[in-house]
Amino acid sequence: MFDTIILLAGEAEQVALPPVLRGHNPLLTVISVGTSAELAALNADLLGRARLISFVTPEIVSQSILARLSYGAFNFHPGPPSYPGWAPSHFALYERATEFGATVHVMVEQVDAGPIIGVALFPIPADISVLGLEGLAYAHLAQLFWRMAKALATDPEPPPTLPIKWGSRKYSRRAYRAVCDIPLDIPKDELDRRLKVFGGNHFGMCPTINLHGIEFRAVLPPTRQSAT
Repeated sequence: MFDTIILLAGEAEQVALPPVLRGHNPLLTVISVGTSAELAALNADLLGRARLISFVTPEIVSQSILARLSYGAFNFHPGPPSYPGWAPSHFALYERATEFGATVHVMVEQVDAGPIIGVALFPIPADISVLGLEGLAYAHLAQLFWRMAKALATDPEPPPTLPIKWGSRKYSRRAYRAVCDIPLDIPKDELDRRLKVFGGNHFGMCPTINLHGIEFRAVLPPTRQSAT
C-alpha cells in the first residue's frame, strides 16, 4: 500500500516541501534524505511502500533502488528537455539558447532519460547571469511541484507521460571541463564568451590555460559575474 514518499533533496527543500505533500494527504509519511547513501540505507519493506521524489540534487540513484520502489521515482530537473544532464544553465547560456525551462520526469537507470511528465518553458532574458537563469529555472520547478504535489501525494498510479523527447546531447562534467580548457590560440570573442559563462568558478572549475607547465585560472570578480 502506498503510504510513504521519500524526498531526496537539499536541506531547504527538506523543510519546505514535505508540508505541501502532507497538506494533500495527512496520512502520508515523508522521509527526507540528502544523499544516495542515506537512500540506500532504507530497508526494502519501506521502499516497497514508497515513491521517490528527487528535487534538484546531483545525487545518482542506482537501478537497484529504483527497482525496489513500488510507486515510482520522479526527478525535478532544473533545465528543459533540450538540456539533459549536468549544469544545464551554463550550457544554455554558452550556446546562446533563447528558451530555457524546467522538467519533471520518471527516473530510470540513465540520468535524465526517463519519460517526461511535466515541463515549464520560458524565454531567456537578455544579459541574464548563470545564477539568474538558475533562479528562474528553480522558480518554475517549484511551480511544477506545487501543481503536481496532490497527484504525487495521493494517487498510487504514476502521472501520465507527455509526448516530449529529451535532447539528443547529454551534458556532463567532462563537457564542462572541456569548455574550461582554453587553447592558446582562442579568438578573443570566444574567450570572452567562455569567461562570461564559466568564469564564476562554479563546481570548482573555471577557464584554465596551461602555458610552459604553468596553469593559469581565470576567475571573474563577483561584480563582473553579477553583470553577465
